[in-house]
Amino acid sequence: MTQTEGRTAPAVHVQVHSTGGALGAEVHGLDLRSIDDRGFETVRSLLLDHLVLFFPGQDLTPDEHVAFATRFGEAEIHPFIPKLDDDHPEIVVLRADDGYVADVWHTDVTFDASPPLCSVLQAHTMPRSGGDTMWSNQYLAYERLAEPMRAMLDGLTAIHSAANYGHPERQAEHPVVRRHPETGRPCLFVNRQFTRRIPQLGRDESEALLAFLFDWSSQPHFTCRYSWAPGTIGLWDNRCTQHLAVNDFEEPRMISRVTILGDVPEAAFGAPRWEPHQPRRTSAAASGLDRA
Repeated sequence: MTQTEGRTAPAVHVQVHSTGGALGAEVHGLDLRSIDDRGFETVRSLLLDHLVLFFPGQDLTPDEHVAFATRFGEAEIHPFIPKLDDDHPEIVVLRADDGYVADVWHTDVTFDASPPLCSVLQAHTMPRSGGDTMWSNQYLAYERLAEPMRAMLDGLTAIHSAANYGHPERQAEHPVVRRHPETGRPCLFVNRQFTRRIPQLGRDESEALLAFLFDWSSQPHFTCRYSWAPGTIGLWDNRCTQHLAVNDFEEPRMISRVTILGDVPEAAFGAPRWEPHQPRRTSAAASGLDRA
């Protein structure tokens, strides 16, 4: 049995088992239905340390799910995903049969000016095999880059769009490297599903750099993988992680999720150092094309 360490969380004794070297922990010894303030502060501290937490055997009712999640803040009402019912608009329901399998690496809702702080997921129906979820540590993804690459990224922003939901007009611009508002640590903040371009670069340069960062940020040694059981609660910090549902199953899979509103991402190292890119135009005379 271990006790939370490192931060100023109260002395609540829980069992914490790491689920990967890069991030993730399974937590036993807390009942999320009746968690008190000391227990909740322990959860917050563990989340900052491990980035994603799993609580098996919780089986929360919809009201209990919302009550626990909203201790972190105000719940998001997702603009596009189906809801549980009129009484619980905070709970989105993701059924694989309806096509809701997020099998692309992403950070949730980065097309908003204030992307979510965290999400609280409950597993309901799981296939007998497959259907795991993976997370990637974006602190490490930034820290393991070479220094010249970090120096360049520190001066860039990126445009994120809801085009995947059929709403390309819904966009937000965020720093490529954001500072976590609680830990102060810098982390990468681009993702394959929603990030579209880097305005300080030319089109080809932007596409090449983003392709590299998408692949880099989801390397296996930055990740953990978790196999769900019905009744398990998953909680992750949306500010410094990406995640992906592994689409390797045929049987029904259904989860519910409450997402908590976040803040405006702050650049880790100040304002962008460059203006938006303007393509250079070469006149025919300057290029010599008008010469006989």
